[in-house]
Amino acid sequence: MRRSLIFVLALACGLTVANLYYSQPLLDLVADAFDVSQGAATVVVTLTQIGYAVGLLFVLPLGDLVENRRLVTRVLAGTAVALLLAAVSPVYSVFLVMSVAVGVTSVVAQILVPLAAHLAPAEQRGALVGKVMGGLLLGILLARTVSSFVADLFGWRAIFFVSAALMVALAFLLRRMLPVFVPSHPAGYRSLLRSVALLARSEPALRRRALCQGLLFGAFSAFWTAIAYELIGEHGFGQAQIAIFALVGAGGATAAPLAGKLADRGYGVAGSGAALVLAALMAGLAAVGHRSVVVLAVAGFLLDFAVQAHQVMSQHEIYALRSDARARINTVFMTTVFTCGALSSAATGLLHHRYGWTGACVLAAILSLAGLAVWATRLHTRTPAPATA
Repeated sequence: MRRSLIFVLALACGLTVANLYYSQPLLDLVADAFDVSQGAATVVVTLTQIGYAVGLLFVLPLGDLVENRRLVTRVLAGTAVALLLAAVSPVYSVFLVMSVAVGVTSVVAQILVPLAAHLAPAEQRGALVGKVMGGLLLGILLARTVSSFVADLFGWRAIFFVSAALMVALAFLLRRMLPVFVPSHPAGYRSLLRSVALLARSEPALRRRALCQGLLFGAFSAFWTAIAYELIGEHGFGQAQIAIFALVGAGGATAAPLAGKLADRGYGVAGSGAALVLAALMAGLAAVGHRSVVVLAVAGFLLDFAVQAHQVMSQHEIYALRSDARARINTVFMTTVFTCGALSSAATGLLHHRYGWTGACVLAAILSLAGLAVWATRLHTRTPAPATA
C-alpha cells in the first residue's frame, strides 16, 4: 500500500465516522433550538447510532458484493444530502429523521477498513489497519472538539453544512485514488444477508469479540454522552471550553498503531484483557473524581485509549477468520458494537436524568466489567495444547 493511499483511507475514515459524534457536545444547544428537554435531546445520539447500526447491517455487506470504489462514492453522496437536510431542519422531528439518515450513510469508514485489510500484506496487516483505524479514531475523538468550536463561532447548524461539503470532496478524492476492487462473492443481495447470519453462528471468536467490544463501546458512549452535561452543570463550561476538554480524548487514537503492532506479535488476547480492566478503572475514577476537571480528563483519555486498543486487536483477530468475507465479518462486529452503543446512550439519558453523572459512570463500569467476563470465556474455552512426551 502506498503511503498516500494509507493517509487518504485514514482521512476518509475519520471524516465520515465523525458525523456520528458532532451532535454530542451540542445537545444543550439543540434542546434550546427546538424547545425540548435535555433527555429528549439525548435521543439524537441514540437515533444516530441506531441508524449507523442499520447501515452496518444492510449497507456494509455490499462491500463483499459491489465494486468498492463505486459503492463508497455513492454512499458518500447520500451522506452529504442527509447532512444538508439536517442542517436546515425546521422542526425537531425532521432533525431526528435526518439524524437516522446520517447514521445509515456514515458506514463508509467500515467499508474502507476491510478494504485496507485486503490491500495490506498479511505480515503487516495489523500495523497498516491500525494506521487506518488511527484516522477513524481521531475522527471519533476530534468530532466533539470541532463541532463545539464551530458551534461557538457560527451556531450549531454550521457543522452539518461543513461536513456535507467535506463528504462531496471526499467522494471525488476517493474516486480518483482508490484502486478498483471487485469482491468475489457471486450471489445476490439476499444470499449475502443470509451469509451474514451464518457467519455469526459459525464463528464463536467473532461473536465473542463483537460482544466484548460492544460492551466496551457502551462504556465509551455512556461517558461521552453525559460528559457535556457534567462539564456545564458542575464546572460551568461553555462550548469553547467543552471543545478544549474533548481534545484529551484524541490522545486515545495513539492506541491504534500500538495495538496493531502488539497484535501482529501475538499479544492481542492479553492486551484486550488489560484494556477492559483499564476501562473499568477509569469509569470508577471519573465517578469519584468528578469535581476535578483534570481527573475527568485523565479518565476520558485512558478510557478512549482502552476502547480503541481493544477494537484494533479485535479486528486483527476477526479479519484473519475469512479473507473472502471481511466486509460481512465487519458487519457482524460493528453492528453489534453500535447497537450496544445506542442502547447505552439511551440508558445513559435515563440514568443521568435520575442519578446524574454518577449513574452514567456506574453504567460505564458495569459494561466494562461485563466485557471482561466475556473476554474471560476465551481462557476457559481455549483448546489445550497437545501433551509432549
